[in-house]
Amino acid sequence: MTWQILEGASTIPVTLFEATAALDAGPICLQRTIDLQGTELVDEWRALQAEATIALCLEWLDRCAEVLDEARPQQGEASHYRRRRPADSELDPQRSLAEQLNVLRVVDNQRYPAFMELRGRRYELLIQAPPLGSPQPPGPSSP
Repeated sequence: MTWQILEGASTIPVTLFEATAALDAGPICLQRTIDLQGTELVDEWRALQAEATIALCLEWLDRCAEVLDEARPQQGEASHYRRRRPADSELDPQRSLAEQLNVLRVVDNQRYPAFMELRGRRYELLIQAPPLGSPQPPGPSSP
């Protein structure tokens, strides 16, 4: 999901497919989508991913024979992304934070925090937000 969020995706498929020797090539058994608002941080979208994955697994257990009968072949080329590395959390100090929000949405504050290098020094930026739906604290007051 990380790379798709970085690409700007707001709808992300979660797919249960049969494992085959070829990478990402087995028939699709079940599929759901996760709809993102574009503000979710890593823990929030990971929770949505877990929820969708568990739902797929439970549906599989309830209807496995039926699901196998309805499985459909995958279309197009196999897709996969390289493993994300801590260096992928680097921010460009010449660009606005708003322009780099998707990078901030996918960083893990403990394992691979956002960072930037400026004037010969490395700075780490930690991001957090109140849970979605929580009242927002008042902004800075105007003079």
